[in-house]
Order: sequence, then C-alpha cells, then structure tokens
Amino acid sequence: MLRWGLVLARLVVGGVWMYAGALKLPHPDTSVTAVRSYQLLPTGLAETVGHVLPMLEIVVGACLVLGLLVRFTGAVSALLQVAFIVGIISVWSRGIAIDCGCFGNGGADPDAFHKYPWEIARDSGLLALSLLLAWRRRTPVALDNLLFPPVARHIDDPERTRGMDDVEASA
Repeated sequence: MLRWGLVLARLVVGGVWMYAGALKLPHPDTSVTAVRSYQLLPTGLAETVGHVLPMLEIVVGACLVLGLLVRFTGAVSALLQVAFIVGIISVWSRGIAIDCGCFGNGGADPDAFHKYPWEIARDSGLLALSLLLAWRRRTPVALDNLLFPPVARHIDDPERTRGMDDVEASA
C-alpha cells in the first residue's frame, strides 16, 4: 500500500512543480518580480533565480512524475520547499504583503497576510511528501527501476538474506 502511496506522492509533487514552472516560464519578468519582492537576494541574483527557477521546477517535476532519480529530485524538491517556506515566513515577519509567486504571480498583494498560513501549510505538506520520496529507495512504475535495477543480493548465503523479502516488500 505504501509503495502505491509513494507513486501518488511522486505524481502530486511532480505535478505541482510542473504546473508552477509552466505558469512562470512564458512570463520571466513576472517570475523575476516575484523573486525580487521577497527582498532577500541582491538584484542580479534575484534576476538569475527568477529566470532559472521555472526551468528547475519543470525538470524536478518531470523527473518525479517519470520516476527518474527519485531520491535526488525528492531531496531537491525538499530543499526548494524549505527555501519557499523560509521566504514566506521572512516576508510575513517583516510585514511585507506580497503574492508568493508560486504559480506565476508576484508583487504586492494586500490580502497576503491571510494567505501566508495557507501557503506555509501547503508547502509544508509538499515538503513532507518530498522528504518521504528522498528517504524511500524505490517506487513502482518508475524509470529508476528500468535504468538502475536492484543490486543482486547474496542468494547463496541465507543468513545474509534473512528477512530481505520483507524489507524489499515494504520498500
């Protein structure tokens, strides 16, 4: 059951990343404005992040949906979620009312203070799923299973393989 839950986690987190990146990609200026609005990065770095972030989101999302390098992309996803949560907490604590820019918008938003708790909760849920994907070895229906088959175990030594069927079944 957990194994298929991991597939669902991959699809949800990957789908969110691909959707967010696809909304930002055609409008790089809006993405740059969103990053600048946080007032955390120097102007040049904010522009670079604003341009690169949509592509990174699409790549991370596609890898998760396809099941490619799941542990690595799960870890990258988790790091991105931590950065976004810290960013939202930062602007909230400094009294800056902006749209998070998560799905293509950005800039001033007078209703932001009412949205921040929801955005933090959403990103925390995605963070939890990302950490789960980074922690688990394999998920069904993943390119990783074709490209990186499981390493053969010591089948000639029953002591070394005792209980391994149970571990593999729960992985």
